[in-house]
Amino acid sequence: MLEIKNLCAGYNGTEIAHEISFTVSGAEILTIIGQNGSGKSTLLKTLSGLLPPLSGKIYIDGTDKENMSRNDFAKLVSAMLTDRPKTDMMTCQDVVETGRYPYTGKFGLLGTADKRAVAEAMELTDTTELSGCPFSETSDGQKQRVMLARAVCREPEILLLDEPTSFLDMHYKLTFLEMLDRLRRERNIAVVMSLHETEFAGKISDTVLLLKNGHCTGIGKPSELLSKKSLTEHFDIPDELYNKYHG
Repeated sequence: MLEIKNLCAGYNGTEIAHEISFTVSGAEILTIIGQNGSGKSTLLKTLSGLLPPLSGKIYIDGTDKENMSRNDFAKLVSAMLTDRPKTDMMTCQDVVETGRYPYTGKFGLLGTADKRAVAEAMELTDTTELSGCPFSETSDGQKQRVMLARAVCREPEILLLDEPTSFLDMHYKLTFLEMLDRLRRERNIAVVMSLHETEFAGKISDTVLLLKNGHCTGIGKPSELLSKKSLTEHFDIPDELYNKYHG
């Protein structure tokens, strides 16, 4: 279980996300919906450990993150964010294998369990055929799936995803959602992600959190928070514009 209490996130002491609180447990998906610049990525970077919290608490299975070692935290929480690692001369399989670093030690030598986890993650994300391809020469959509395999192969309890359907065409957007749904059910993984596609969020999410100018303006069931009234208010959309292109 991931529990967030009054979390403030930002850069260099400047708050971007303000006093965010929520709980998500195994096999649940919480989706953050908000405008560009609303604080979604900053919040996810803080949850992943890339940014220190400005205030508030992050608990993993009841344990304060501040009392966990970096390696223990990395075994429980895995993230696919918009930032990509440097991959000069690396194949797609090489990139996926870096996701096992909490288990392989400083030399990065993969054991039998590590190789199995990598193979399963690449099969799950339909990237096995890309194993030997240079990562730098793949399409944006292929890179996205490889990075997801990298996150999944860690076998985490909690998965953090920042706009995971970006760069994917319609086929792979839908395939990704089906894959994510199966993954959370079969492996009992709690998922926190951000999405722009509200129609997809409504189908896949157990809980939706609306984020506007760094503040949570609502958290609850998708059927309530993704209604026309809620979305037009949240995104400042005139009714006629919403009706023309969305309704």
